[in-house]
Amino acid sequence: MSIRERLSGNEAIATAMRQVHADVMPAYPITPSTELPQYFSSFVANGQTDTIFVPVESEHSAMSACIGSEAAGARTMSATSSCGLAFMWEMLYVAASNRLPIALGVVNRALSGPININCDHSDAMGARDAGWIQIFSETNQEAYDNFVQAYRIAEHEDVKIPIMICQDGFITSHGVQNIELLEDDIVKDFVGEYNPTSWLLNPEHPEAVGPYTNPPYYMEAKYGQLQGLINAKKVALDVAKEFKEISGREYGLFEEYKMDDADYVMVMMGSAAGTCKDTVDMLREEGIKAGLLKIRMFRPFPGEEIAEALKGAKVIACMDRTESYNSQDGPIGADVKAALFNAGMAPKVLNYVYGLAGRDVTVESLASVFEDMKTVDETGEIGDTYRYLDLRG
Repeated sequence: MSIRERLSGNEAIATAMRQVHADVMPAYPITPSTELPQYFSSFVANGQTDTIFVPVESEHSAMSACIGSEAAGARTMSATSSCGLAFMWEMLYVAASNRLPIALGVVNRALSGPININCDHSDAMGARDAGWIQIFSETNQEAYDNFVQAYRIAEHEDVKIPIMICQDGFITSHGVQNIELLEDDIVKDFVGEYNPTSWLLNPEHPEAVGPYTNPPYYMEAKYGQLQGLINAKKVALDVAKEFKEISGREYGLFEEYKMDDADYVMVMMGSAAGTCKDTVDMLREEGIKAGLLKIRMFRPFPGEEIAEALKGAKVIACMDRTESYNSQDGPIGADVKAALFNAGMAPKVLNYVYGLAGRDVTVESLASVFEDMKTVDETGEIGDTYRYLDLRG
């Protein structure tokens, strides 16, 4: 039986963390993820979970402690944002290369500078090539559900890759929404006990973790990581099927919204997808065949599946809540265009930078993007393919 609540996104993920009952949580506070370790440490202090909470002196230390505890065979989690994630940079690569299925709650916030504490995706996008699974959430409900599923994906024998569960800073992390929680015992049974096949403190099978790797072996190790990431796609879908059985809520690698006959499709991820759905609904009433493809799993990027979903679109707009500074496209734009090219498809594609540092995203602004797509379709002239949305003069 589900439990109806009204929670912020941070409260929702902290609740999922409590229900998962991981063994260890090292963490260091940073806005807007500070509430995650704050709430969770309260759960520990109140005896609601027997997880060992480890306060550390920095985010680098937090991920270092995660690596140590996970390598020792303990299910481990943490949380961070923005510059905190950047401070973990070195250790993110170490965690992934050692195939340690740590779960990290990431509350997306702009990276400095200029300094800003509001939402964009520059922190997670900077880490997109570190070898972690990355799953993005539109709502507080999705943030909760995604974290409940996280360990089942990351710890799978065919995966063994750390995982980031991302949500938008302040928009969902501090915004309160109606949510349905699962009962504690249902989550515990769904996630299951952690039974690693190898761990650092096993006297029967001594091993080294993170040894120096010579050139004859390094590439093979990286190829192994890649295979684990690729396998995560199927595992995530299998886990989602089981999750639907206990929750009634359905998840895929991405969500298609009114895509069956869409001529103009927006591709985006995160909380702004909700605004895009309202925009699509409005345009549909006006007779415009608009649609949304909302990415849930960004790493590994489901390129073949996305290309198949976009095969009927006349014009596509890729929406990036970050700036990659290559003057051609953002992370979503680059990956979508690569997927389309590999599939032998050549629709017209626009790429927009939007919502940086918490800039408001409105129905009116997204409607203007659909209007741009319609103009490109009708005139055949694409103009600038890389654009900023709602840039003040």
